[in-house]
Amino acid sequence: MTEGIYAGDLTPKQTWEIMVENPKAALLDVRTPAEWAYVGLPDLSALGRQPLLVPWLMFPSMQLNPDFLNQVRDTGIDPQQDLLIICRSGVRSKSAAIALSEIGFKTCYNIAYGFEGDKDPGGHRGTINGWKVDGLPWGQG
Repeated sequence: MTEGIYAGDLTPKQTWEIMVENPKAALLDVRTPAEWAYVGLPDLSALGRQPLLVPWLMFPSMQLNPDFLNQVRDTGIDPQQDLLIICRSGVRSKSAAIALSEIGFKTCYNIAYGFEGDKDPGGHRGTINGWKVDGLPWGQG
């Protein structure tokens, strides 16, 4: 995959601003069902929306989801809409943004730092940056 083909990186706060300003923008969470259930999800209910949930990797093998592109298409998202993509730390979501851009999705952004953010010196996430640390709405199963 080619670097730079996607629309670029946004911070979680920039993502929220786009979601507020653009009612057609969609948030795609590409983490695993286990992460959605146990770590939590962005809460877009104040915007009258829900995140789209399509795993980039399959749990527990963590192999690439062979049906990812079709599953994203099956959500009904318009390829012309802004698509804001999140994962745990911004790595999987960047790969997903590139892959979706390559098949014609017009504006795919990677949400830098993801839902939980980078690891702190103690090896823990959720303390330095990311959706949760930025104080954005989220819920846990």
